[in-house]
Amino acid sequence: MSRILIAEDEQRIASFVEKGLRANGFSTTVVTDGDAALASAVSEDFDLVVLDLGLPKRDGFEVLTAMRAAGTLTPVIILTARDSVGDTVAGLEGGADDYMTKPFRFEELLARVRLRLKPVAGTPELTVLRHNGLSLDLRTRRAQTPESTTDLTAREFALLELFLRHPGQVLSREQILSHVWGYDFDPGSNVVDVYVRTVRRKVGQDRIATVRGMGYRLV
Repeated sequence: MSRILIAEDEQRIASFVEKGLRANGFSTTVVTDGDAALASAVSEDFDLVVLDLGLPKRDGFEVLTAMRAAGTLTPVIILTARDSVGDTVAGLEGGADDYMTKPFRFEELLARVRLRLKPVAGTPELTVLRHNGLSLDLRTRRAQTPESTTDLTAREFALLELFLRHPGQVLSREQILSHVWGYDFDPGSNVVDVYVRTVRRKVGQDRIATVRGMGYRLV
């Protein structure tokens, strides 16, 4: 599952982008100022950054310049209200991979995100995850077992993808919450247990084991 850092200080816009990306199977983290954006971008393993230019403490241009100076090559899509040619050129020449102005349509942002996350030329694109007779098609969001093929909701897909990318590894409820739902869910919530039961019904009761006191594991 791709991890995306959203650096945006306007709560309404940040929430809009975050909810849309999560609904499409991405894991997201939101920060609201330039210092936090830079610290997260250079110290954590993100696959892409959506970066506002008008951030407090340190603006987006400064964040981008410092990221590239630190050797961070993570793709960056600038999302900003500044629409002058000069700002666009400065952003792209400063190391941004794409530039979008507000207001924007989420469908266009999603298309640009997916474009920047495509494998580099010459690298085969992994489109199906497989483990022990279970497969997940990342394009159609369908799970297949020797007995059946089933469609998944966005959350079910994200959950099963997480398990298939970490087969045999025990994943705690907190890990699952942070990757599939983000950090705005109470760690004490039972939403993980509910969705694990749903996925089990679709792919087989014995494929996801409960590790008492620790979490769940794809067997």
